[in-house]
Parts: sequence; structure tokens; C-alpha cells
Amino acid sequence: MRDKEVINICDGKRLGCVMDLEFDACSGKIEKIIIPGPGKICGVFGTDSEYVIPFGCIKKIGPDIILVEIQEEKFLQKF
Repeated sequence: MRDKEVINICDGKRLGCVMDLEFDACSGKIEKIIIPGPGKICGVFGTDSEYVIPFGCIKKIGPDIILVEIQEEKFLQKF
């Protein structure tokens, strides 16, 4: 899943590629996908945020992309 690009179907915006997954320890099912947030300066010099998207927001997983339906501001978490 790390090589798949995540696209928000609400606005067609590319969010980035999957960085990490969060699993349920008991069931072994994926609960959330984690994507690095936008860069600090014009998409460069690292990031201080990440998108944490619940598995239920994923609409389609294809060979190259993952389509999600989210309101960005709700799922963008700053560290």
C-alpha cells in the first residue's frame, strides 16, 4: 500500500502516498491509513502534520491509487 497515491474524491486533490497503517490488535484489520501532510514551504522542507484517515473513508483501492472521501481539515493532524 505504500506505493499507492491517495486522492480525495471530494475535490480531486492528491494527498500523497501512504506512509503507515494502524491495525486493530485483536482482529488484525486495518483501522486507519496515515499520509504525510503538506510540506512547510511550498511542499518542501518536511512536514509538521499528517492525514489520519479511517478505513471507512476509503471508497476504492485500485492498483495504483486509493480513493478516499474526506473533509481535509477534519483529518489533518498537527504534531
